[in-house]
Amino acid sequence: MPGIVIVGVQWGDEGKGKATDLLGERTDWVVKFNGGNNAGHTVVIGDEKYALHLLPSGILSPGVNAVIGNGVVIDLEVLFAELGALQARGVDISRLKVSANAHIITQYHRTLDKVTERFLGKRMIGTTGRGIGPTYADKINRTGIRVQDLFDENILRQKVEGALDQKNHLLVKVFNRRAITVDEVVEDLLSYAERLRPMVCDTGLLLSQALDAGEVVVFEGGQATMLDIDHGTYPFVTSSSATAGGAATGSGVGPNRLDRIVGIVKAYTTRVGSGPFPTELFDENGDFLRSRGFEFGTTTGRPRRVGWYDAPITRYATRINGITDLVLTKLDILTGLTEIPVCVAYDVDGERFDEVPVNQSDFHHATPILEYFPGWTEDISTARTFEDLPVAAQEYVLALEKISGTRISVIGVGPARDAVVVRHDLLD
Repeated sequence: MPGIVIVGVQWGDEGKGKATDLLGERTDWVVKFNGGNNAGHTVVIGDEKYALHLLPSGILSPGVNAVIGNGVVIDLEVLFAELGALQARGVDISRLKVSANAHIITQYHRTLDKVTERFLGKRMIGTTGRGIGPTYADKINRTGIRVQDLFDENILRQKVEGALDQKNHLLVKVFNRRAITVDEVVEDLLSYAERLRPMVCDTGLLLSQALDAGEVVVFEGGQATMLDIDHGTYPFVTSSSATAGGAATGSGVGPNRLDRIVGIVKAYTTRVGSGPFPTELFDENGDFLRSRGFEFGTTTGRPRRVGWYDAPITRYATRINGITDLVLTKLDILTGLTEIPVCVAYDVDGERFDEVPVNQSDFHHATPILEYFPGWTEDISTARTFEDLPVAAQEYVLALEKISGTRISVIGVGPARDAVVVRHDLLD
C-alpha cells in the first residue's frame, strides 16, 4: 500500500504531524498537497520541538523526500525562513522538492487578506491574514503567479501588472490604502528565484514514478475536513481542498494511487476562528482542556475553542474522505476528569440529528446530545500497548470506535514522538 493520505477529521490541529512522523522511518516521500502557512504542525523529537508551517513534517525524518505540491500556496519569505531555521538546527533540507505549478503568495495578497477581514467586521471569517484566500481566489480567476513564473521575468512582470491593475483600485478606492507598485512586487519575488530554482520540478511526475517503483508516499493534508472549501462549515472554512480528494488534485497523482486514508481526530474537539461548533465549552471544563492540551495555534498563537468529542463529525469525515483508519490523539489530556461527555447526535429545535445537518443554519443552531463515560486518573503517557491503558480509558476508546464507524488504529498518549499505542499497523 504505497499511497497513504493523512487528513484531519475535525477543524484542524488534530496532530497530523505525529501520524506522519510515526510512519517516518518506513516512508520514502511526504507530500503537502493543500493550504499554505496558515496552519502548522508541531512535532516533538526527544527534547526538541519543531513548529512547521509550510513544510511537510516528513522533512524532519532522515532520508525522507519532502514535496510541496501544486495545490499549495507558497509564501517564499516564510519558506526560506523555515528552511533556514531547520538548517541551523542540523536538519537536512536538501531533499525538498517544490512543484513548478504551485501558486505564490505576494505582498498584495497579504495586504488584501488583512484589510478585507477588517472590512467585514462582525461578518469576518477568522482568517490568519496571511494571504491564503486571495491567492487561491487569483488561482481560480486565472490571474495567479506560479512558481515557474519566477524564472521568466517578462512573464512575471506581465502577470503582476495584470493583477495590480485591478487590485490597486480596490486598495486605494475602497480600503483607503496606498497603491502597490509592480516593481516592488517583482523585485521581491525575483530575490528568491535562484535559491528556489534547484528545488523546482514536475513533482506530479516524480511522485508517480515513486509509486510505480513501490515506494511509500504519504500525502499530508493541511487544515481538516470541517475546513474544506466544499465539505466544511462554509463560509467559515479554508480556501483549499483539505479532504482526501484534494490529495490527488493537489499533488498530480491519480486517485487510484491512494491506498489508505488515515483520519486524525482528537479525543476532544477544537477549532480556531469563527463558525458553528456544537460541543463548544465555555466553562471550567473548557479551561481545563485548553490549558492541559496547550490549545493555542501553532501558527497564530490564538487560543483555540474547545469542546467534547463529536461523533457525528467523525462519521461525516469518514464518509467524505473514505477513511480506513483513525489516529486518536491527545487521549492523555482527558486524564483527571471524573466523567467524559461525548456528543452522539444533535438537537435542532427539538428534532434529533444523528448526522451532520446539511443545512448550515441547522448546524449553527445544533446543541449536542451527550453520553457520559467514566474517566480515569492514572498517568497514561508511558502506555505502549492497549492493555497498558486503564480500563476506563480502554472503554472510552472502544466506545469512540463504535460510534465513529471506523477502527481506531493508533492512540496518542503524550507529546513525545514515541508516546503512542499502536493497535493496527497503518502500513499493514
